[in-house]
Amino acid sequence: MAHRNDPEVIRRLLTEHGRWAVVGLSNNPRRAAVGVSRFLMQALGMDVVPVSLRGDDVHGQKGYTLLADIPGDIDVVDCFVNSSRVGAVVDQAIAVGARAVWLQLGVIDEDAARRAAAAGLDVVMNACPAMEAPALGL
Repeated sequence: MAHRNDPEVIRRLLTEHGRWAVVGLSNNPRRAAVGVSRFLMQALGMDVVPVSLRGDDVHGQKGYTLLADIPGDIDVVDCFVNSSRVGAVVDQAIAVGARAVWLQLGVIDEDAARRAAAAGLDVVMNACPAMEAPALGL
């Protein structure tokens, strides 16, 4: 069965203050993750932790190369990675005890979504918080 996003989960994730690990967030201004993470911080008041291959610091926030290296709790793992690579990120999110995974617009992996849901994580797939928030009037 194909994953269907729950509007109430989306609303809760976007309105409750949380710590979002944004995987694929680097200092490349041409990447969507830069603008979306800025939106999460400035418009929604979320804490953002950058995660990338180089561990770039972004928006004045310390960057990491792995979810497992981030100290403290992670509420949402926001995935700006190719669909073929997102399963490994979802597995890492499960391993570190994240509360939710958010697979960005165009990022689809039904098996990874099922694994996350089976592990008790909230799952949003093929959606962008910067688009969902205004649609909800946030």
